[in-house]
Amino acid sequence: KVYADVFGAEACLVSPFIVSGTHAISLALFSVLKHGERVLSVTGRPYDTLLKVIDGGEMSLKADDITFDYIPLKGADFDYEKIGNALKENKYSMVYLQRSRGYDEREAISVDKMLPLTEFVRSCGFDGCIFCDNCYGEFVEKKEPTEVGVDLVAGSLIKNIGGGITPTGGYIAGKQKYIDRAEARLTSPSIAGEVGSYAFGYQYFYEGLFLAPHVVNQALKGSLLIGAVMGELGYHTVPAPFALPYDITRSVMMGDEEKLLKFIQSVQYVSPVDSFVEVAPWNMPGYEDKVVMAAGCFVDGASIELSCDAPLREPYNAFIQGGLTYEHVVIALKEILSRL
Repeated sequence: KVYADVFGAEACLVSPFIVSGTHAISLALFSVLKHGERVLSVTGRPYDTLLKVIDGGEMSLKADDITFDYIPLKGADFDYEKIGNALKENKYSMVYLQRSRGYDEREAISVDKMLPLTEFVRSCGFDGCIFCDNCYGEFVEKKEPTEVGVDLVAGSLIKNIGGGITPTGGYIAGKQKYIDRAEARLTSPSIAGEVGSYAFGYQYFYEGLFLAPHVVNQALKGSLLIGAVMGELGYHTVPAPFALPYDITRSVMMGDEEKLLKFIQSVQYVSPVDSFVEVAPWNMPGYEDKVVMAAGCFVDGASIELSCDAPLREPYNAFIQGGLTYEHVVIALKEILSRL
């Protein structure tokens, strides 16, 4: 109920047994969608780790004859003409959008831009589920997607909303009818949300939520500093220097593999955990290209803690995110500049 209130939603499923943002999104999709239904993604192809969820063999959505159609963004906004035509020509059960950019070279989607989208989609006669991958976006803006017409959001507790404290878990928030289905899928239809105790207690789930707005503030300040400095040095960054971010991630185009590795290895070097490790590209599960990742975090995989990663492909963008304290970001930036 506390999480539901935060999202302005009817209900929320919060569980330590949801292991990641990808898991939360996958759970939501498999819960809501039925055999033979179609999904319209209005932000293009989803993040790399979701591609096998959609079309990755006998356990994927495609195996249940559930298909995705993709409409890329038009510049920095939705392509309303193509969305309208698609909704007119086909019967869709879900409209899907991804708030953060993943590894794409684009801005994150602001909540303000979601309101006209949801209104437009409904004006086209769509009566299905409007879903948003909310990873990296919680508490960045004053409102959440569920307050502007989005029916369902999902994300990870080791990103923004966990405040760097919550050790594991994920959430799905939105309309009660969809949360009921997600609870039944997570456990079983006969049990749903009535069980699921966690032996270690829930203190850190509440404490992380309490701290999350301030921690996100620190991460955003750090992102703005990195954007300003790297932009001044001639590097292309998204968001642009001094532009207000709509999520906690920032890309910096390094241009070649050597500079990319120096950038990311610098972040690992000043990390509080495993700072002695020199990170290298590897075939990380769920990704199409080799990935290099700096993640010397107290909570494994916690991208609200200062971390940095990149697919090893042109134009060699480094994706840096998080920062529990602004001061840690300052230290990391100094190390990055010294190595470059």
